[in-house]
Amino acid sequence: MRLKSIELSGFKSFAKKTELQFASAVTSIVGPNGSGKSNVAESFRFVLGEQSMKSMRGRRGEDMIWNGSAQVARAGRASVKLVFDNSDRALNLDFDEVSIERVVNRDGSNEYVLNGSTVRLRDISELLAQANIGASGHHIISQGEADRILSSSPRERREMLEDALGLTAYLYKREEAGKKLEKTAENMREVEGLRRELAPHLKFLQSQVRKIEESQKLRDDLAQKYLDYLKRESVYVRVREEALRAERELPEREHRDLQNRVVTLRASLEAKKDDAGASKLVHLEEDARRASMRRDALGREIGRIEGELVAAERLSHVVQETVPASQAREFAAKVEQELEEAMHSEVDMRQRVAGLIILAKDFLRRITEGEASEPGHSKDELLARKAQLEGELAHSVQEESRIAGEIAALRTALESEKDASREAERELFGAMSRRSELELILARLRGQAEVLERESNALKQELGEAGAFIGRLVYDYETFEVKNASGAPLADDEIASEQRAHQEERRKKIERLKIRLEESGLGNAHEILKEHQETLERDEFLARELTDLETSREHLLTLIDELTKTLATRFGEGIEKINFEFNNFFMLMFGGGSAALTLTKDDQEDDSEEAEPASAKATAAKEGVDISISLPHKRVKGLHMLSGGERALTSIALIFAMSQVNPPPFLILDETDAALDEANARRYGDMLAALAKRSQLIVITHNRETMSRAGILYGITMGSDGVSKLLSVRFEDALAVAK
Repeated sequence: MRLKSIELSGFKSFAKKTELQFASAVTSIVGPNGSGKSNVAESFRFVLGEQSMKSMRGRRGEDMIWNGSAQVARAGRASVKLVFDNSDRALNLDFDEVSIERVVNRDGSNEYVLNGSTVRLRDISELLAQANIGASGHHIISQGEADRILSSSPRERREMLEDALGLTAYLYKREEAGKKLEKTAENMREVEGLRRELAPHLKFLQSQVRKIEESQKLRDDLAQKYLDYLKRESVYVRVREEALRAERELPEREHRDLQNRVVTLRASLEAKKDDAGASKLVHLEEDARRASMRRDALGREIGRIEGELVAAERLSHVVQETVPASQAREFAAKVEQELEEAMHSEVDMRQRVAGLIILAKDFLRRITEGEASEPGHSKDELLARKAQLEGELAHSVQEESRIAGEIAALRTALESEKDASREAERELFGAMSRRSELELILARLRGQAEVLERESNALKQELGEAGAFIGRLVYDYETFEVKNASGAPLADDEIASEQRAHQEERRKKIERLKIRLEESGLGNAHEILKEHQETLERDEFLARELTDLETSREHLLTLIDELTKTLATRFGEGIEKINFEFNNFFMLMFGGGSAALTLTKDDQEDDSEEAEPASAKATAAKEGVDISISLPHKRVKGLHMLSGGERALTSIALIFAMSQVNPPPFLILDETDAALDEANARRYGDMLAALAKRSQLIVITHNRETMSRAGILYGITMGSDGVSKLLSVRFEDALAVAK
């Protein structure tokens, strides 16, 4: 890579566009003091990204702009552009020619332009670092700064040497890795903080989910028990209904036939004779029939009261365990209203249900007042009513027995008197007796049918309650398969023949499960499960993020360690090479003696973050570089004892040694030979000639010996307008003047 030109426009004293071409290995810039030739060296610093205005003899960016004179107006901006020949691709850009430009405006803003495109300063610095053009400025030695490398601290001197050895790219990478490591540590702290904030809420949601799961187990258990109960109950009701229909079919048909036969026989007997005995017998038969019906009615009433006792007991239990007081009061009011209406509808009806109404009122009152758990007087009244009816039933049986005795006696008398009608009467009496038996059978079957109807209605009500707890699963009860203890399916007749106490026990278990399920109180289970899932996914995502960040942290630590080791290795190797050249140049400049660079510890505290890697912490007491010299025929201990000329020669020897080990593309020397005598100036010139074989040299000088080594001379002058102007001549044309 070769430096082709530099263009200054509005920069300091260069008010007008000025271009310097570098077609020779050594270019010399000369001119009287105050003409602005040192501004050329500062323009290099400026365009290469120097941020210290002090190093460019200014206080702010505006000081870099031509400030005007009486003849030439001030500029609004300053710009400097460097152009490189990049045919060898030393700069990692696919261009044969690369231009770098920096512009500063009056408001202090800066722009960096690479081949016409605006870029960041960081982009410029990283690009130039590839060609050993670093930020420390070791390749630009301005007037008065020749011994800067001598007066710097060991740590600053190390940085200059690292820059000169081309380690800047590694330093950039390590710095970038360090920044990424700090950012990673910050992200890890943020993620850990988010997880800590999330943990209590997630813990709460997990406890809620456990409750929901327990509630779901209860619901599943309830569903299974409900389906089993409902299936068994529906099978029982259906089988019993079918059995009752079949059981009533023959008695009902026979009863109809006997009724018709009795009517026919009575008509036949009436036609034959109408004596008082037969008439009395008929009346007695009618009395017997009414007594039988009365007995049947009392039996049904007693059965109804027994059913009410069972229903009251069940209702009391259900209300106590499951029915809220508000619903009981509403139910009580409704039933009371219906019963009142029924009571005022018919006189006979009122007499039949009066006792039931009183019983229902008292029972419902105690439900609403929380006394349903103990039946109390209502149960006693039912039992009293039952006892009263049983007494009436016993009296009715006695009356029926008395009438039957009279009938038997009358029959005997009639049989002895009326032999002719005996056979017909016997047939009539047999038919009437059989009819009475059938009526008893049918009354019993009707009582069973009424009980079964109540159980069927209770099943329908249970279906509604089951739907409220287990939802649409309730419809699966019809296809549910009931099994025995060994797991074998049960037939319908087996289910129906089971003792009803077992089914009642199942219903009680269901009621207890319903109460436990209601007490769980997790009505918004769906929302809780959804929130838990989202929160859990968030926590898992953060955990994965933390793992990725930890992996990234480990990779960055490894990279930093590797870069640190590489830097240490290359720096050590570079110091050895620089020491060799430094000693040679020093001996050449001083005619003997020795010089060497030594590594020292710079015990400065490092304010590293806790997240900083161990390798970086180890460099808290970073190694610096010290310079030890020995002058011929002179006892000197330390750089501070050197004269100004000796310091200049020493710094020049070190700068040239650095340039020999890792030559920069160009080297700018601003009057670094000012303190040299004629003999040392010749040695200086010889070293320039040697350096020029490996780097382009731009030398700002007043020394004729130095001028004689240049291939191109640029003269800088300044007129009365204060503007620096450029004059270039071939050295061959100005050789006589230079000497």
